[in-house]
Amino acid sequence: MDTPLDNMMRRHGGRRSQTQTDRKRGRYIQSRPANGKADDLAFDATIRAAAPFQKAREEMRKNVAFSVRREDYQKKVRVRRASNLILFLVDASWSMAVAERMSATKGAILSLLTDAYQRRDRVGLIVFQKDRATLVLPPTNSVLLAQRALADIPVGGKTPLSAGLSMAYEVLKREKMLHPDVLPLLIVLTDGAGNVAIGRGSPLEESQLIAEQIAAEDVRSVVINMEHEAFDQGLAATLADHLEAPCYTLAELRSETLYRAVQNEIYYGPGSGAMKAGEKGK
Repeated sequence: MDTPLDNMMRRHGGRRSQTQTDRKRGRYIQSRPANGKADDLAFDATIRAAAPFQKAREEMRKNVAFSVRREDYQKKVRVRRASNLILFLVDASWSMAVAERMSATKGAILSLLTDAYQRRDRVGLIVFQKDRATLVLPPTNSVLLAQRALADIPVGGKTPLSAGLSMAYEVLKREKMLHPDVLPLLIVLTDGAGNVAIGRGSPLEESQLIAEQIAAEDVRSVVINMEHEAFDQGLAATLADHLEAPCYTLAELRSETLYRAVQNEIYYGPGSGAMKAGEKGK
């Protein structure tokens, strides 16, 4: 895909996102009180913190030229480049325009993978339909693997939204354990009308509870409302609220538009990717 944003981003190599890290790696950008701990000290900031008290510490300075106490210790705050994990969660039931949805999703994933190959990001794909969710594409930056996985995605059946969200939650937790500095982004493509539960409760309430669990993990999410505007009951928007995520409309779902929205979410944070549902014409 060749878009102005795409060209702009490809001029810059390396991992695109920055994150704070507690590891003794990364660029030192500022300091903060170390609470008496002496690991990874910011010496310059520690000296500045101790300097105003030198006159009051004349007794201690009989043996040292400069007096530093534990309460003066300042710790380095570091940032490092982090890779992004973009996980697509796609409703493959018959409840929506399957052909249009799959075409747009495949185009967006392949475009993101081309970019991920250069920037060491990874993309994964979960599909849910009938009574289960399937990890069609485990997180990868291999364009070849993605093409094979996307070639034949099954469609039809009911909408086990809870199963899809639950699998996404587990995949994201596992990735965070394996790669602590990864920045995950969950893209959910659905009309929000889950009608199959994992347990014995209401399918909709169950999916909303799982969505809240995902939000509690500080996972950035985006919901693409796949229902036609004339039949929209607001279920996708409700799901987005529980995910603490922006919600975009079916009319915005073209591979180029989705690609731009995802990239803007990575760069600028929630709500910046595209016009939210209901904002059109404002």
